[in-house]
Amino acid sequence: MRKEYTCIMCPTGCEMEAEIDGMTISSVEGAACNKGVEYVEQEILNPQRNIATSVLVENGDIPLVSVRLTGTIPKARIFDVMNEIKKVRLSAPVKMGQILIKNVVGLDSDVIATKNVYVK
Repeated sequence: MRKEYTCIMCPTGCEMEAEIDGMTISSVEGAACNKGVEYVEQEILNPQRNIATSVLVENGDIPLVSVRLTGTIPKARIFDVMNEIKKVRLSAPVKMGQILIKNVVGLDSDVIATKNVYVK
């Protein structure tokens, strides 16, 4: 089977086509560098994602703080991680880089704040 991919590993965004038989990649065309080939392999064998979202903050100068993960997680576990993030309620102040959930659902990635929220 032939599948199309757009690489997200660098700003070039190569449009690639891969010939795949089950979990075996027989060819990848269109990659400007090895990162493209690595990306296709990852997408087929072990797709990973990062999450960026927001969390409610009480008594803050803004009502939400943006958060993200410190590393990628398996694509299949996105909903597990989001369910844990949805449980978080913070009180201001919140500091950029503050760890909100350590080792979220045991995936070796932390949920951190990406901005400061000051007390109202």
